[in-house]
Amino acid sequence: MTEFDLKLADGQTLHAYDTGVDGIAHRLTVFWHHGTPNIGPPPTPLFPAADRLGIRWVSYDRPGYGGSTPQPGRNLASSAGYVASLADALGIDRFAVMGHSGGGSHALACGALLPDRVMGVVDVAGLAPFDADGLDWFAGMADSGRASLRAATEGRAAKERHEASVGETDPGFTPADWAALAADWSWFGDVVGPAMEGGPGGLIDDDLGYVAPWGCDPAQVVAPVLVLHGGQDRVVPGSHGDWLARRCPSAELRLSPDDGHISVLNSGAAALDWLATHAR
Repeated sequence: MTEFDLKLADGQTLHAYDTGVDGIAHRLTVFWHHGTPNIGPPPTPLFPAADRLGIRWVSYDRPGYGGSTPQPGRNLASSAGYVASLADALGIDRFAVMGHSGGGSHALACGALLPDRVMGVVDVAGLAPFDADGLDWFAGMADSGRASLRAATEGRAAKERHEASVGETDPGFTPADWAALAADWSWFGDVVGPAMEGGPGGLIDDDLGYVAPWGCDPAQVVAPVLVLHGGQDRVVPGSHGDWLARRCPSAELRLSPDDGHISVLNSGAAALDWLATHAR
């Protein structure tokens, strides 16, 4: 995997990752969208499946994380511009997108705003829009997540105060999540710690974006969509996945009844199989 910095048109820097190798053709390029708070390397536990399917990963640190310049005020729709710029720089015309947690929501935004380029979308445990009709957005969330996102609804200053005052909290993980984190998905240790080394700025910008208008509607996505969600998820409850699957006209919902927010990624290889079959 190579890492590089891309200068955007506004002069900002986007730090990116690419598993492509010169001279080797890939069946499909998948842009990975990371969760909150993570940096952007694509998920190494899924590399064996990606290699088997001929998938090339491309990803980036969202602004405010890792090597990417902070861009306060970004929304979920902003991700489409970052992905388009990165794809243009790499000479990639069409591609699929996949994301976990808040990254799944960013992946859907790319699908909505880049209909001529996005061939398929996998949304793993993603949030629905804050203004989702008929959805009790906070219902089923762990207390820590609910408090953090409610602080974001009060604006940047309140969110900054919350992050400055909050201590160790229960993230709402299930026993299945902890088991996954002790096995293949210990990978999260490589992407969470570095995301917070520069402070909570990226996390704050993410959370402010989740409770603000996305700048697009998931119903705009015309590419095939797989919504993968754990039935025991207390970080992003399964009701969000159900709402998104009903909102996206071409979506398929796979609700894994015994999985939580992390353990649902154990189905990630099967999701890549789906993507390789359905991306068009």
